[in-house]
Amino acid sequence: MSNMLDDSQENAAPELHVPIISERLYDMCRSEESVSSLMGKHPDLTPADAWLKLMERQRAHSGDEKDVEESPHQREACSDRDLSEELHRARDCGKWGRNEPSDLFISIYNDTLCNLNKDPGLGMVSPSLLGRSGTIPLTIISVLPDIVRHMSNLIVRAEKEVFLATNFWQNCVASRYLTDAIRELSRRVQERDGNSRVVIKVLYDRGNPRQVFDPHHIVRENEYTGDTIGLPPAEEIPSVDLQVINYHQPLMGTFHAKYMIVDRRIAIVQSNNVQDNDNLEMMVQVEGPIVDSLYDMALLSWNKRLDPPLPCLNSSSLPVTGTSHTSPDDGLLSPVQSQITEMWPEHTTDDPHYDDNLEEEARRAQAAVSAKPGETAMAAVTRHLNHTVNVGFIGDAPDCDCGAMTPYVLHSAHEPFPMALVNRAPYGRPNHKSISNPQNVAWLSALRKAQKSVFIQTPTLNAEPVVEAIREACERGIDVKCYVCLGYNDAGEMLPFQNGHNEKISHNLHTTLSHKGLSHLHWYWYVGKDQRRPIPAMQKKRSCHIKLMMIDDHVAIVGSGNQDTQSWFHSQETNIMIDSAQICREWTEALERNQNTRLYGAVSREDGVWKDENGGEVEGATGVDVGRFPWAKGVVGAVRRLQGTGGF
Repeated sequence: MSNMLDDSQENAAPELHVPIISERLYDMCRSEESVSSLMGKHPDLTPADAWLKLMERQRAHSGDEKDVEESPHQREACSDRDLSEELHRARDCGKWGRNEPSDLFISIYNDTLCNLNKDPGLGMVSPSLLGRSGTIPLTIISVLPDIVRHMSNLIVRAEKEVFLATNFWQNCVASRYLTDAIRELSRRVQERDGNSRVVIKVLYDRGNPRQVFDPHHIVRENEYTGDTIGLPPAEEIPSVDLQVINYHQPLMGTFHAKYMIVDRRIAIVQSNNVQDNDNLEMMVQVEGPIVDSLYDMALLSWNKRLDPPLPCLNSSSLPVTGTSHTSPDDGLLSPVQSQITEMWPEHTTDDPHYDDNLEEEARRAQAAVSAKPGETAMAAVTRHLNHTVNVGFIGDAPDCDCGAMTPYVLHSAHEPFPMALVNRAPYGRPNHKSISNPQNVAWLSALRKAQKSVFIQTPTLNAEPVVEAIREACERGIDVKCYVCLGYNDAGEMLPFQNGHNEKISHNLHTTLSHKGLSHLHWYWYVGKDQRRPIPAMQKKRSCHIKLMMIDDHVAIVGSGNQDTQSWFHSQETNIMIDSAQICREWTEALERNQNTRLYGAVSREDGVWKDENGGEVEGATGVDVGRFPWAKGVVGAVRRLQGTGGF
């Protein structure tokens, strides 16, 4: 499928908004068929073959593709439809459950659907699964060890299968949480039933010359068990069938998505790679029908024959009929509760402590970030943020009333609410023609349709379309708050056609917006929970890798996509759009608790440069003026990314 997408993306119309959903796409969205349902009926199909079969069946049902290229008469007739009718059609193109989408959500969703009229494959999911519903019982906003600890718990609790996808996999402490969990899972399966097996698929992107001829390179056991990757050999996991693919669309079509699906019941979408670093990351767990959408997307990304097949191909996600299971009334750790009465041993690679449920995990995680005897609350935070890469680094922030750090956010009880996948397919050619895709359209539509505010947290923000959309939003009176990581991947962003580094963008916006527009731009550099000033990302002490947009405190887009040129024009990304004021509120509260960005990160409104109380700028920052030959630094940055030491 991916090889065909390059051509379709380059030939796509440059418009980012087509107001009418084609009849063909409308029928596909309302259909019950998908790649995953076809593979359930015909396990011998590859996902790529199942996609072709799905398209063939739709053509047979709808006739020719004339609805995609409508005649002038059809366009004139469609233009007479009022907006409410079009949004009603968009509502028909999702299976939302009991709660109908808000007008803002469905308006953005309508724009992303219209973008798929010519090529539904750009959505990287079967159209019938684009819009669904689900719940979010858990969010983790913390350093990488907390997220891989949760992943390890999900793995050991798996009953049938695990599908794990990430951009960069490196043999390191973070990966050992996962590989040890795979070994533990095999042991548990043997204990409960010596004849059972669990299937695990791992998908990552590490450049390989073979990908010039086959982007989906099947990795042999002697390769994925080597020092670079460090996955366990078959002899160490006798009750697990492991298959690995290394996927990259040459030249620039990076597989940048990051997610995991367990037993087709639970899925997580995350910002992190499997690679030790200093980043603050964000992981969101979803349950309910939206898991089927992510499952279908995972199959399309895998592309090749499943050997062995996934056991859950013939099943579907468990329906969520009630509320999310977590409630403060249950006496559990709530999102605003910071003190726990009992210390739980920390789950580490040297001393594993697997838990049976989210509540036990949350208590253990909170214990790890709580003060030990003789330790201040902020010293405990520093210890936690330092983890494996910065042991001994000192924090300078005082204890404050802004709330204790809570890595695990167990969300208050809620009913399933509307969700949609807004992905982008990979595009390998070294140009900027691949702009029309659900991810980009959703971001732009959100900025254009916001009525009050937009919040963006991203490691990098330099893609020209989003910079201009931020400018336009501010000029029309929308408050745009940007939490960006100072110095993140600066060298790589200095390459030609990348549009510059974060400091350049901040400076340009602050010096070119009108007085009115500038009053609505609120730009901050990320500041760690234990710090009082930004630290440039190249120092690898306190960086942030979260990718989130929230619109009018009600709709949010979260996932793997950065607001940089690479994510906008090339990488394959996975993002979920949600429609929940409650979750947006709880995310906002947790984000403010777990970082000091709002307290100490604001830049000067005069020039977009951060200054301390004495007028001093951040030591070690690149600065607005990058000097002559910035492309030379960009080459260095590109090499670091290929080596796995740059920003992703």
